Amino acid sequence: MVKDLHVHTRFSCDSDASMEEYCKSALRTGLSGIAFTEHIDFNPADEGNGFYEADRYFSCLEKMRTRYGDDLKILAGLEFSEPHVYPAQYDEISKYPYDFIIGSVHWVGDLFPSLEMRQWMPASDFFAQYWAEVQKAVAFGKFDSLGHIDFPKRYCSDVLYDTAILEQIFLEMVKNDISLEINTSSLRKGLTESMPDSSLLVLYKKCGGCRVMIGSDAHFVTDLAADYEYANRLADRFSLQKVYYENRKPILMGFRTVPGSIR
Repeated sequence: MVKDLHVHTRFSCDSDASMEEYCKSALRTGLSGIAFTEHIDFNPADEGNGFYEADRYFSCLEKMRTRYGDDLKILAGLEFSEPHVYPAQYDEISKYPYDFIIGSVHWVGDLFPSLEMRQWMPASDFFAQYWAEVQKAVAFGKFDSLGHIDFPKRYCSDVLYDTAILEQIFLEMVKNDISLEINTSSLRKGLTESMPDSSLLVLYKKCGGCRVMIGSDAHFVTDLAADYEYANRLADRFSLQKVYYENRKPILMGFRTVPGSIR
């Protein structure tokens, strides 16, 4: 029951891949499902600001469901950056019939963990600001899964954190019924860990976290379901429930609906 729950197409500003290419690849490789989770960004500094068009996205998604839905579960997703900063926009876009919404933090104000930023700001300073922003996001809640929690690791090659801050974040996630994503894109960026990996999953479990979603964060068809088995083994090692969502309801992979709220 392999489902890739974090996939980007040409409806995201940083991908040229089509939904149909992904669907055909998923069927060739035996995937049972795929979730198209396009970026929506409102930070003025982000190149994706104003790019995403929900109506065009859903029109194409329905065509894919008509063509391939008998053999492939096709889920409607969204990756909303900094939802706590743009609550009115979040409330408006979430009126569409998404199966689930990933909340992510890419920006801290006008700072992004790029090479340029790292040339003048120590990684420790950026991480401190980043964790504060993640804490605000999960306190805002309303979304279903927190994407690539240690995102700056992809650029800084390490994850720096204070245990007390991470515990506060995880406790808030449990309180607000937010699942944790295991994102494998860092393994394609030269790192040896997913986002997150063992050190943070230990804390997540300690704080009562139990649900994870697995996503490749693919922007190219060739990356579909990349390193899924790595993430799958990681989830099993910590006895975490692997879930996906339909109609904003968490469902155990291959089993039944998981008790939880509908947003």
